[in-house]
Amino acid sequence: MENALPDPTILLELANTKMPFGKYQGRLLVDLPEPYLVWFYGKGFPKGKLGEQLQFLYEIKLNGLEGLLKPLKNHPHY
Repeated sequence: MENALPDPTILLELANTKMPFGKYQGRLLVDLPEPYLVWFYGKGFPKGKLGEQLQFLYEIKLNGLEGLLKPLKNHPHY
């Protein structure tokens, strides 16, 4: 049986990456408001790694799992 848990380094990076543009530029992705992620869902996520991160974060927040990322914010090893 495969390990169903996500790679912890992906979660660590997601919790410590800042939004590079727009209204929430400089804010940690994990701190983006859910309506902003819903807007991206409707309009289309950006291409590349940022888009993948935002889409993953959308799914996390949609399922009420953002608590998994909060303890990883400002991690000293990131």
